[in-house]
Amino acid sequence: MSVKVSQLIGMDIYSDGATMVGKVYDVIIDLQKGEVVRLTLEPIRASSKDEAKRIFREKTVMYKSVKAVSNIILISPNMGSMDDEEEAPTMPQKPLPYSAKYKRGGF
Repeated sequence: MSVKVSQLIGMDIYSDGATMVGKVYDVIIDLQKGEVVRLTLEPIRASSKDEAKRIFREKTVMYKSVKAVSNIILISPNMGSMDDEEEAPTMPQKPLPYSAKYKRGGF
């Protein structure tokens, strides 16, 4: 069964121990891989990098911890919102300009 990303917004998230974790506020997608990475439980409004990391650690759920999606989202308790396995994403590196890719060495 497939689910549209837009259908995830507002869904209740429960652990498989029947504990409510929260509601999906937003979905974070890795555009390079084309997959859902995290579900956020509240808006990510951070004024500093450290605050953004804290919010990602405490107020998001790794999508790989999702066991099932139907009327609710069911997650594994050992991989819930406190999963430190993956750091909060850093700001993307700016791509090198076209000319930098073809510079000749030694000049």
